[in-house]
Amino acid sequence: MGVDYECQDGVARLHLNRPERLNAVNTALTEQLVSAFDQARDARVIVLAGRGRAFCAGHDLKEPLPVESALDTRRRLERIQDVTRRIRSFPGIVIAAVHGYALGAGCEFALGCDLIIADETAQFGFPEVGVGLSVTGGISALLPKLVGLPRAKEMLLLGDRISAAEAAALGLINRVVSAGQHEDTAWELATRIAGRPAVAASLAKRVLDLGLDATLDQALANEVEHAILTTTSGENEAPRKEFGHG
Repeated sequence: MGVDYECQDGVARLHLNRPERLNAVNTALTEQLVSAFDQARDARVIVLAGRGRAFCAGHDLKEPLPVESALDTRRRLERIQDVTRRIRSFPGIVIAAVHGYALGAGCEFALGCDLIIADETAQFGFPEVGVGLSVTGGISALLPKLVGLPRAKEMLLLGDRISAAEAAALGLINRVVSAGQHEDTAWELATRIAGRPAVAASLAKRVLDLGLDATLDQALANEVEHAILTTTSGENEAPRKEFGHG
């Protein structure tokens, strides 16, 4: 299975489970992740984490490029965006527990969550431009509001990886913990939140997101258009250096 699911006392735990590929995203993982969020719809809190050595190293660049029409490309990209939609529309709280690589789509998954706990090994980044691709997870709306427009442009254009300590200093994540403690800390916060009044916790998330997400739907639509253009440009058919796979 590409995604493991368990739920206890109102807290669901979703694990990306392709450790041999550093939990890199492919079509099957996307479908299973969307289904897992649907399965967890009655939970109070969701913790999203990764098995093995990384949270998620982004799209699996070792898989062959799909032969598809522009409509097929649109459907595939919008399905990946459904992960962001599930996270943002979930009435409870979603906590990302990050270790190792959180790159590309993995960084998008994490930044879409309500809280991010990272251990000191975590590295965040967006390598898409370097391999001729485009971001797709609502990052064009979320990232500038988290770190400011100049730093957001630097992160996308250069694709440099940012350590957990740097991410915390930028306001990109909530907490940095010792190596291997990210899930325990996330679980502790999840159980605390699950013990609070459900409506109040849900409305606290919603009132903040209403201000933040005023243009998120448009950002998602724009990202699909840009991603289709990069997919059909031919630039990503050249030999591609893999970011974060090793």
